[in-house]
Formats: sequence, C-alpha cells, structure tokens
Amino acid sequence: MSNSDIRDVAEVRLSYQQQFSLLDYAVFVTMLSICGVIGVYFGFVNKQKSTQEYLMGGRNMKLVPVCFSLVATFISGISLLGTPTELYIYGTSYIFSFSGAVMMSIVISYTFIPVLHELQLTSAYEYLELRYDKRTRFFGSVLFSIYLLAWLPIVIYVPALAFNQVTGVNIHIVTPIVCSVCIFYTCLGGLRAVVWTDVIQTVVMIGAMILVIIKGTVIVGGFEQVLIKNWNSNRIEFPPLSWDLTERHSFLAVSIGSTFYWIGLIAVNQSMLQRFLSLRDLKTSKRAVWGFLFGVLFVVLVCGYSGLLAFARYHDCDPVDSKLIPAKDQLLPLLVMDVLGDWNGLPGLFVAGVFSAALSSLSTGLNSMAAVVLEDFWKPFFKPLTDKDTQILVRMVVVILGCICVGLVFVVEKLGPVLQLTMTLSSASMGPLAGVFLMGLFMPFIDGTNALIGGVTGLLSAWWVAANSQWAQTNGFLNFNEKERFTVNCTYSYERSATSVDVDDVEVPYLYRISYLWFTTFGCTVTIVIASVLCLRKFPKIQSDQSLFAPFIRPWIGKSRPVI
Repeated sequence: MSNSDIRDVAEVRLSYQQQFSLLDYAVFVTMLSICGVIGVYFGFVNKQKSTQEYLMGGRNMKLVPVCFSLVATFISGISLLGTPTELYIYGTSYIFSFSGAVMMSIVISYTFIPVLHELQLTSAYEYLELRYDKRTRFFGSVLFSIYLLAWLPIVIYVPALAFNQVTGVNIHIVTPIVCSVCIFYTCLGGLRAVVWTDVIQTVVMIGAMILVIIKGTVIVGGFEQVLIKNWNSNRIEFPPLSWDLTERHSFLAVSIGSTFYWIGLIAVNQSMLQRFLSLRDLKTSKRAVWGFLFGVLFVVLVCGYSGLLAFARYHDCDPVDSKLIPAKDQLLPLLVMDVLGDWNGLPGLFVAGVFSAALSSLSTGLNSMAAVVLEDFWKPFFKPLTDKDTQILVRMVVVILGCICVGLVFVVEKLGPVLQLTMTLSSASMGPLAGVFLMGLFMPFIDGTNALIGGVTGLLSAWWVAANSQWAQTNGFLNFNEKERFTVNCTYSYERSATSVDVDDVEVPYLYRISYLWFTTFGCTVTIVIASVLCLRKFPKIQSDQSLFAPFIRPWIGKSRPVI
C-alpha cells in the first residue's frame, strides 16, 4: 500500500461517527420515551398520595426492582466507560478491589442497616442528630450535598462525550434534552418512577455490554485469544503483596483500603441508603445488600472483560497512542462502533445503555437530594408545611437541582485536568463522613463536639492530600506504570508523540503518593483519632439510647448512664 493510500487518523475517526444511523437514533429516543411514560404513569395514573410515598415509595418497595435500582445507581456512565479503560491501561488488579465490597456488605448488613431501619428514617443524616446533635447532622448533610453537586455534572458529562464521539452531536445539544427527560420523570413519579426506570435502564445497559463482548470475542478469534494476548502483556495479574501504600493496587489497598472506600461510597450515601430503607422490613433490606453486591460484581466483570477484549482487538495498533481517540475513557465507544457499527440499531442501544447508567445516577441523586433538603435543611429550621406544600417543595428541589447540574456541565467542560481533581475531592469527602457514622455506631463515648471537630479536621486533611496528589499527577510529577501497548501495525497515519520531559527529579512527598484507595481510609482515620483524643479532655458521657448503636455493641452499654 502506497503512502497516498493510507488514511489519516482523523478520517478514520470520522468514519466511525458516520456509522450512527437513523435506526440508532430511533433506539436511543425510544429509551428516553419509555422513561418519560413511566414518569407519567406514576405521576398521574398511579399517583403518589403522600410525601413518604414520593420519597420512600411508602416503605413498601419490592426487592428485585430495588436491587436493579441500586446497581444502576452505582454503575454510572463514569464506571461503565472507566472500568474497561482501567483494565486496558493498568491490568486486572483493580478487579480485586471488589473484596472491599464484600466486606462493606457484611459491615452494613449487621450495623448500618439494622440501626437505620429500626429508626425508620427518611434522611440517613437524621441519625447524626439523634446520636450527636444538630450541628453534626448539618455537617453530614452539607458534605453529602457538596459531594452530589460535584459528582452529578460529571456523571452527565462523561456519557455526553461518548455520544459526541459516536455521533458528532454537540454535548450541549444532547445534554439538556436527555436531562430534561430525567428531571421530568423524577419530578412527576418520585421514588417509584426512579426505581422502575432504573430497571429498564439496567436491562438496556447490561444487554448492550453483553452484545459488545459476544460479537467482539468472535471477531478477535474467541475467548482463548483474548486471554492469551492479555496474559502475554502481563495484564492478567494478581495485586502485588506489598506494604507500600503508594502501590496503586497492592493487596492491602484492594482489601483494607477498598473496604473503607466502599463504606464511604455506599454506607453513608443517602442515594444508596434511601433505597435500602424503602423496603418493608430489615430482612428484605439485608437481601437487597447482597442482591446489589452480586449485581455490581456481574456488571464490573462484564465491563472489565470488555477492557481485555479491547486490548485483544487493538493489540497491534493502540488507539490511545495513535490518537484515534482523544481521551482514554473513549476506548469503549470506539470498540462499540468498531464491533457493532455494521449492525444498525445496536450502536444506538449501546449509547442508550451509557446514558441509562447516567440517568439512573442523576434521577437517584435528585430524589435523594429532595429528601435531604426537606428533612435536614427545611424541617429543623423552618415551620412545618402541609402535605401539599411539602410535595411542591420536593418537586421544586428536583427541578432546580436538575437545572443546576445541567448548567454545571458547561463548567465541567472548561475544567480540563481539574475534572479528575473534582472526582478525587468528592471521593475524599466521604471518608470523614464514614468516620462520624462509624464512631456513632461503635464508640458511645464520642459526643457531638468531638465528632464534629474530628470530622472537619478529617475533611480538610483528606482534601489537602487528595488535591496535592492530583496536582502532582496533572503536572506529570506523579505517574503510575502502565501496561505495554503497541502501534506496530496501524493502517492509518498519525502524528507521533513528542518525547516527554523528564520530571523524575521532582520529589513528591510520600503522603501525596498514596493510592487513591487510601484517601477514604485516611480521612476516616484522622476523624476517629482526633475525636478520640478530644474525648480525653473530660470524663465522657455515654449515650444511653441503645437503638443508636450497632446491635452487638448494645449489651455493653450501661442502661443508667447519663444521656449526652
């Protein structure tokens, strides 16, 4: 083949966009329409008769739909696109962090869920006032709100980029349209609409991924070829047995570190707890924990395998180094258009699946934020509302917050490298909150003042470490070893990357080099240590209400101790 016959990488990239047909658009629009119809059904046909029904589904939700909803909420578009990239770039060590999810499930099944379910709370942060005081409750609610406002715009932005890659449609056209549908059905139908749309969206999401890996595996020559190519490049590996906290996915990081990471992500997150508490009894809620665990494991394994499949497919011509994709997280959309592009309708199904993951996270966030605003920001400080006014308030929160998130997408787009910083800071935020909850459940001698000071100190410390770590990565001072990639057999021309500048002489402090899986542990540990030291300043009073503690702690609490 002569040089004149070799296509430029930009031309190849454009050819993938041109494969998105009218049928693909029709499939995508159909998914949005079904979600809208569900909102209309629960908003006008099977109407929510009270605020409790709107926010909690009348605490009578069914197990299977809630499990689907929990999985859909956790597997956002970020996870759906990020997990394949993680295994493609760094190998399979990340998958072992799921051991932390198992430990988290055991912990919340026997501590968080029994306590919160017995108290019949709407907002999980009501517990902090019952256990400590109003100040601590306000701290927890504000922290969750900041986390949600930082996370939701990114959840929307990432799949919008994927849509732009496979269609060429501007993200500022598709984002308002898709999010308007989500705001519509969340506002009208409440929790029931959110849960049932999550069921539809989870089926679409998983179905699209399964189609990709089945056809892709056939194209590369079978499952054995996928394993051989990844094994030879050392992508299939176990976490290294190392005590070094800077090892990105060491055995310690994927076991102990990821346990705290998952507790911060699930156990103190109103978006997740609200679904567990919407079930009729404790036994069903515990079943939901394990249903969620196995559902997430299945989806993560499917997404992870697609990353290994991508390497087998692009073994001789890496799309990252050859500039076929402008960002690493666009690897999966490229694989989809490459594998399914000649089957009209299937790329549309995949895009619908990616947006389904984003919409489920957005709708859940809006619904849970409505509960937090009502229970934690309105009721403690303002006069009681009638049931009608309350329903107006929570729907206004959904609409206003939804519009704010759509607006923040414009900001996220301009942040560039700070995008990952925002995600890191929001992740670090949940460590101190986990510490405050854990002290409440297990340490009866910690009072509200100690918990609040510990929480604020832990938060500032975790933010400081996460921000400096991310700054070092952004400026190239901190890099992690990537698996080998090849461009020996590319059939298109591309501009070779310039030789990178050596920045190894810049010394990054050890604390800033720790694995991201330790950020939550760090914030949680600082919170607990500071609060424990402060309780030594005076003889501690023991909270006497045994219902506020983990069940196995209760027999050790004296019944006649003074109440804080």
